[in-house]
Amino acid sequence: MLRLSIWLIIITTFLAVEMQAQVKLPAPSPLQTIKQEVGLGSIEIIYSRPGAKGRQVFGDLVPYGQLWRTGANEATRITFSEPLEIGGKKIDSGSYVLYCIPNVDVWEIILNKGLQNWGTEGYSENKDVVRFKIVPLKNKISVETFTIQLNEIKPESCTIELLWEKKIIRIPVYFSIKENLRQQLGKAMQTDKKPYWEAAQFYFEYDRNLTKALENINKALETNTKAYWMYLYKATIQKEMGDNAAARKSSEASLALATAANNEDYIKMNKQLQKDLKK
Repeated sequence: MLRLSIWLIIITTFLAVEMQAQVKLPAPSPLQTIKQEVGLGSIEIIYSRPGAKGRQVFGDLVPYGQLWRTGANEATRITFSEPLEIGGKKIDSGSYVLYCIPNVDVWEIILNKGLQNWGTEGYSENKDVVRFKIVPLKNKISVETFTIQLNEIKPESCTIELLWEKKIIRIPVYFSIKENLRQQLGKAMQTDKKPYWEAAQFYFEYDRNLTKALENINKALETNTKAYWMYLYKATIQKEMGDNAAARKSSEASLALATAANNEDYIKMNKQLQKDLKK
């Protein structure tokens, strides 16, 4: 009986320890992964998000003049799927560690190859890929949890923004996609099904060759005569070329087709364009 009681005590103690080991508490600085398509590729950032928790952040929790992991725990990792320009330097696609050196007036931003680093441990300046300076902006509100976000998304650029306390660090990123698009377009034009619609967009929005843009939109409309979106695009090109009379005619065609298709968005856009042409 005594032996059985001892075994019951041992088993109960073991189960109690096991139950305690299974308790999962919230992470003090939870991990976040963000991914954004930009240009012809994407940017992915993996970082941990510490909170201010009533503490002074910059100049205290994050000291000025010292290397910072740009978050908590492991060093913040950023991956670019396409070559880019950042800090005035062109760099290859791939993964990098994002470090900062905060200061009152100017921050240093660093991309480094130390992907195995834990925080700032193991950091080597020899592995820096680019290092540049950014003037911090003042935020009107105080951000409690450290935040990285991708903003101002455009076909060839975006900004990486760091927000904490009342500071905003805005890092411009640029992608050179025009030559890539030109090569794609050149190959596609060798096929039987020529992408005239895409060609019109390329020449208007990227190459700024209005003559070729108009030429290609006309060819696109030959095979899709009811494409009200193409007629509006044609009107926009003609307006840019200074041919308001032709732009109005194209917009009227777009408006009639959009009305027949019950597309309120294009009806509204055409009416606005026609109003602008009167100015």
